[in-house]
Amino acid sequence: MKTARRILVVGPSWVGDMVMAQSLFMTLKAGGECEIDVLAPEWSLPILARMPEVNRGIVMPLGHGQLELGVRWKLGRQLATVGYDQAIVLPGSLKSALAPFFASIPQRTGFRGEMRYLLVDDMRMLDKRRLPMTVQRFVALGRPVNKPLPEPLPLPHLVADPDNQQRVRAELGLHADRPAIAFMPGAEYGPAKQWPLPHFAALAETLRERGYQVWVLGSNKDREAGDVIAADLEDSVFNLCGRTGLGDAVDLLAACAAAVTNDSGLMHVAAALDVPLVALYGSSTPDHTPPLARRVAVRYLRLDCSPCFKRVCPLGHTRCLTDITPASVIDALASLGLAHSPTD
Repeated sequence: MKTARRILVVGPSWVGDMVMAQSLFMTLKAGGECEIDVLAPEWSLPILARMPEVNRGIVMPLGHGQLELGVRWKLGRQLATVGYDQAIVLPGSLKSALAPFFASIPQRTGFRGEMRYLLVDDMRMLDKRRLPMTVQRFVALGRPVNKPLPEPLPLPHLVADPDNQQRVRAELGLHADRPAIAFMPGAEYGPAKQWPLPHFAALAETLRERGYQVWVLGSNKDREAGDVIAADLEDSVFNLCGRTGLGDAVDLLAACAAAVTNDSGLMHVAAALDVPLVALYGSSTPDHTPPLARRVAVRYLRLDCSPCFKRVCPLGHTRCLTDITPASVIDALASLGLAHSPTD
């Protein structure tokens, strides 16, 4: 006899958003017995595998911007064999709502979006003033219409794989005798969200002097940035950009004493691992996408020109980030109980 509701969540396309979606999964679990599958990009499967609430991740076979109606119809008919009771569509696009519609899932929940009135039958109106944060919007879709959000919101909590963590540390030759602080200098959106590399390098040198090692994490796109930070400090600063998969990066972050990061997907990963975190904001704002954790120090200057949400500073100076000094980040780490000598 079927008892647990089967729910399909159409997941977002960004690392940080996928992490924040765990708050929705936790809300659904708290609301009654259910089984949650997530239709998501292939890159996100290592993240979903570290969420106990998720039964399985299902690969979305199409990339961002691809319509391919035939592929979506075929995917929908495959999903129809599962017998889902509800689909929750997190993206606002028409394309994202097609597979649940083709699967004939009886309740298809989502916010009003891109001309998808027939595709989403449980249509919600988004009040951005009542729900200013992305995580609030995700959680709201897991609640009945107009019902208040849970207080406090459940915080994402990824579970690292300790066996993989040990394997990756050994393969990369990372020191076992010194605590590590992670740097995440990348930001997929653009340079207006990236703290200056000379600031990262100066901070790395100070941390090295205080007995820490630094692990620079990111994708292949961040490899050159990692080289700049690690220059002349290779004995203590390890440029791991492009050398780890996403799941490996999750497990390495879980082993860190702290992290210093731009507003990026890996920022949300570190927050969900409860790693003490210094989050640096420039063109974006923590009012909309804050790190969802308890041990966080945010550096955000709230200049008159920010947040501008631009990829590149329209004024050409990026003072919202350049004026955040390495010394102020050391102070932020100290407020979290770090940055002194680990032997003190």
